[in-house]
Order: sequence, then structure tokens, then C-alpha cells
Amino acid sequence: MSTMSDKALKYVPTTCPYCGVGCGLNLVVSDGKLVGVEPYKRSPINEGKLCPKGMTCWEHVQSPDRLTKPKIKKNGKFVDASWDEAIDLIVKKFTEIYKQHGPKALGFQTSCRTVNEDCYALQKFARCAFLTNNVDNCARICHGPSVAGLSLSFGSGAATNPFEDVLNSDLLLIWGSNAVEAHPLAGRRIMQAKQKGIPIVVVDPRYSATARLADKWVRFNPSTHIALANNMMYYIIKEGLEDKAFIAERTKGFDDLKAMVQKYADATNIHGVPQETVKEIARQYATAKNAVIIYCLGITELTTGTDNVRSMGNLSLVTGNIGRPGVGVNPLRGQNNVQGACDMGAYPNVFAGYQAVAVPENRAKHEKAWFLKEGSLPDWYGSTLTEQINDAGTVVKAMYFMGLNPTVSYPDSNHVRQQLEKLDFCVMQDIFWNESCDYADVVLPGTCFAEKDGTFTSGERRVNRVRKAVDGPGESKYDWEIISMLAKKMGLKGFDWKSAKDVWDDMRAVTPGQFGVTYEKMEKPESVHWPCPTIEHPGTPILHIGKFSAADGKGTMFGLEYRPPAEVADAQYPFTLMTGRVIFHYHTRTQTDRAAQLHYEVPESYIQINTEDAKKLGIQEREKIKVSSRRGEIETLARVTDDVAPGVLYMAMHFHKGANTLTNTALDPLSKMPELKHCAVKVEKIAEAK
Repeated sequence: MSTMSDKALKYVPTTCPYCGVGCGLNLVVSDGKLVGVEPYKRSPINEGKLCPKGMTCWEHVQSPDRLTKPKIKKNGKFVDASWDEAIDLIVKKFTEIYKQHGPKALGFQTSCRTVNEDCYALQKFARCAFLTNNVDNCARICHGPSVAGLSLSFGSGAATNPFEDVLNSDLLLIWGSNAVEAHPLAGRRIMQAKQKGIPIVVVDPRYSATARLADKWVRFNPSTHIALANNMMYYIIKEGLEDKAFIAERTKGFDDLKAMVQKYADATNIHGVPQETVKEIARQYATAKNAVIIYCLGITELTTGTDNVRSMGNLSLVTGNIGRPGVGVNPLRGQNNVQGACDMGAYPNVFAGYQAVAVPENRAKHEKAWFLKEGSLPDWYGSTLTEQINDAGTVVKAMYFMGLNPTVSYPDSNHVRQQLEKLDFCVMQDIFWNESCDYADVVLPGTCFAEKDGTFTSGERRVNRVRKAVDGPGESKYDWEIISMLAKKMGLKGFDWKSAKDVWDDMRAVTPGQFGVTYEKMEKPESVHWPCPTIEHPGTPILHIGKFSAADGKGTMFGLEYRPPAEVADAQYPFTLMTGRVIFHYHTRTQTDRAAQLHYEVPESYIQINTEDAKKLGIQEREKIKVSSRRGEIETLARVTDDVAPGVLYMAMHFHKGANTLTNTALDPLSKMPELKHCAVKVEKIAEAK
């Protein structure tokens, strides 16, 4: 009988590290090295299918330029350091600043790319070590308005229905989402719905890949969502198509909504959509037996983001399209763990499971569980991600970033760089040296998804297992392990974790809605949707059946007034710039640009400009152009197309010295979301096409 050699292939089932769909895949290991990816056909999410990013997700793992040792800046240059030296320095500096300036002088930010266990560990450390709520994650600049808006409308800030449930719908209303490129396996469900004959309406200023799938594409003026939604609801109510029984039994606020939408009887002058089209899609949505709303960052990344989300809530509540199969309001999450980072309490006003820090009982429970002095945890709303950046060097003296590249992914990149330079002390913990590491005092080598155990929570609230396939490079460590080392150095109790499961169980013990989500239950391919309050509970794929998650069990409608964007096109900056994603890249390309095929497909930035505008400016396809805003300027390539309307530009957000050099830092007052999706720019031709 032959025996298996060390070189035998090993398949490790895990979860894709890119968008928030949560696709299952097998990492293929040979002789301790990753050699590829194979489909995991047992996953009900993607059924063995993967997008280009998923197929290449292993390629960056063993890249030769991975961080392998801690680095400390000495005399302006980075040198290798021991773990003891790095940990000692971080504890010394953070403790000094805390003692001198207090808990509000420190800022902690975690990625939505790393596992839940890392996110929980960092927020627990910030709160236990320094009694601060200055903890945030990068959901702030993608789906912060979803958390805020859906919580206000329904009592829970998460998607209401699973992805595959669109196949139970009678109409898909897709608004501000290019799922086919940004969330391809959610896009596959949309394609399956189309094959089933389910009508699809796409509402988007741009003729995207998703708009091409639609039975009806509705182009509207950028950032006028509230006016268009109000206009639709005006016709729904005028024609008596609202669900009167549902409104009476399960909602409140209808009278305010009804009074407000009367002002939008004809809002074409705002949103640009002909009234006959508005009537048609209003009737279609209201009369469908089961209609679902799918949205993404086109809704959220605006100074009206929270109100835009509440407008989606209003539409679903006024028609009763919530709380059963085939309906609901579903944000597509852009990062693999953007839902989970919020769930874990890496947020300035809540502990894990959205337990408000302002509630004394919640603080008391955590103080007891975390071995803290009674009355020590703060009740104040901490500083958000963008506020920490703005306050750097004044209120905030030191910052700790885990898995983030703020100088590329945050708005107004020049401003971010200037602010980071003002800090007394800065820590970057990551798997690669990125553009932001230059501004750090200490850089720590963490481990990536293929080198650790843990969990990601997808956009449908499904908690999926992440399994270690290979060891991390050099002296890299699990990210939660690094946090544990810092905590132990400070003499804190409750950080004696030996595994990711220990961290997860620590979280479960203080989080009622996830207590029943055990590692054992997550072994099955379909895993578990939270809320899952007990070990026996099967999980909750569909929210708000029978009653809403709000304290009174009611859904709330809001009369919302349209507000224009913070910055609109004018004579000096005559174009409106929108931003988004492409199918071949992910966020700041730290990972995807190390996959040869993905780099080949989109090696550099470009901007879409309308045919008429290009003609007026004498710009040809692939000519180099300069694009400027009030905050900075970039050079990029022109893509001439009618996919965008005259006066509108579109640019992917993935590139260094790209879109976020131009974008606006103006904030949504409720969620503190910066206006990444809308700013005024000008365009100048600088070179002929090659």
C-alpha cells in the first residue's frame, strides 16, 4: 500500500477575502505552499463559481514583498526590530500619551478585510487599556449609513434577506449598485433571476454592467436619490397602491411621509427622470407581489447617505415589502468583513452586537466580563474614522491602524497625508508595506486570510469560517495575537487567548445575538445567519418576520427632504465626478495588483467621459488628461463613452494618486460618511493618445 507523501495536495475550505458576498473556496496546498484555488461546490452562496478576484486570491499570499518582521522608524529610517522591542515601544508611547492627554488622544481603526476575531480584539484592547471609544472601522466610508439608516427604519442595521432569496421575488429594484462588477456572485443571482423571467429595474446615473442586464434602466442625475424616491412614493400613495393593512399594523410615521412626498409630485427638475418613467417604476414596485431593493455605495457614500438609506426603507415599508421571502432591503457589502467589523463593536458608540455604550447596563456587563473596575468604561460617543484624521495632531495624538491604507482609501488623500504627519506616534499593522506605512513609527507584520483561523460575516449576516492553510511568512503573527501581546505587556486580564476560537467565544459571551453562533455550527457549508441567540437556535436568514427589531416592534417611515450634495459642479469645476469599482481590482489593490492577470486587465487608472464632452475638449480615447478638484489634481487616461451622461465622469477608486486625491471630506451629519461619490472637478487635455 502506498502512503501519501508530504507533497500530496491538501484542500482547505475557506472564505474568499474580497467582497462581502462570502464565497466559499478551497485553497490548494502542496508541500506547505499555496499552489492555487479550486471550487468549493458545497457552498450554497456561490455553488463552486468564483469571480476573477476569487480565482486569484491565493497569488498575493506568498508574495516576496510581504512584511516579515516588525519595523521601527529611527532617525527617519525604518529598521528591523524584535517583537519585544516593538511591543515595548508601542505600550510606552501609547501609555505616555494616554496619561498626559487622556482617552480621547488615542485613535484605533480596524480593517473590514481581516477576521471578526481581530476586530473584536482591537476594540476590546482600546476600551480595556485606554478607556476610549475612539474605535472605528472602514465601514464608516462605505456602509456606515446602512448601519445608521436601516437601524432607524427597521431597528437593525443589516440586510434583511439572503442573496439567493432574490429568486423568490417578482421584481428586483437595484439602486446605486453595480453588482455584476462589484459583487459578481451576487450578480450571478441577479442573472439567475433574469433567466427565471423576474423583471429587473436598475436605477443608476451610469450605464453599468448591471444596467445592461436590466429590463429597464433608469438614468437619473447623480445624488438625487431622495427626490426620486419621494416622487415614486407620491404616485404610490396618490394611486392608493400603498399597503394600508401593513402600514396600520406594523409601522409608524406614515403621515409625516405622506405630507412630505406631496412636495415631490413632480421632481423631474431635480432628478432628471421623466414623470411617466417615475410613475411606471412606482407602479411596478408597488404592485409586484414580492419586490426586493438591492443597493450599494451609490446610495451611501454621500452627505445624504443615511437619508438615502431611509428612503429605501420608506419604499419598502409603504408597500409592505419587508419581513418575508422575496422582499426586503439589501445593501451589498463591499468588503469581505464590513458587516463583521461593525458586528464586533469596532464602532465608536457600540459594543459587539450593537449594544450601545450609552446604556449603563451594557457598560456594567462588559466591565464585569473584561475584569475592569466598576464605572470605568466611558459612555461618550467616540471619534469616527474621518474625525480622528481631522483631529490628528490636535486632539488625537496617536493612532493605531490595523489592515488599512488611509492615504489611498480615505477622501482627500493630500489632507490625510498631512494629518498623519502631525501625529506624535502612529502604528500600522498589515501584511504588505502600503503607501500609508511611510507615515508610521512602527509597522507590524500581520497574517492574511490564508494564514489564520477565524470568521468573516458576509453582507447577508452569514458568519462563514476562515481556515488556516499555510503559515505566515517570517516572524508575522496572527493579528489578534499581536493585540494580546500588547494587552499582556500592560498587565490586562482577559486576553489570554490561545486560538481564534477563544477570541470568538470571548465575544459570544457578551453578545446575545451571536451567542448561538459557535465554531461547531459553522462547520456546515451553509453556516449560520445572525441573530442566533441560543445554541439550539437555527439562525435567522430573514429579518423582521412578524415584528421589527426596534424596541416597539414597529418599522418607522420618515418624511425626508431632498438636499443637494455638498459640492456641485460650477463654472470653475464644471464636471461631476462619481467613483466606483471594477471587477478586476479590490480597494487599494494591495492584494489584487499582485495577481499578474488582474494587473494585466487593468494596470492603471482611467476615467470615463461622455462622448460630447470629449469632443468639445478635443479628447480622444486613451489620451492622458488632467483632472482637478479644489483638493488636488491627478493625471489619468480618458475612456470616451456614452455610459456616463454629459457633465458626468466616472472613475474607479482603486488607484494610488487617483480618485481620492479629488474627493470631498464633507460628512453626512448622522453617519459621518464622507461624500466619496460626488465632487466637482475640471478636465484638461495634456497629451495625445499613444
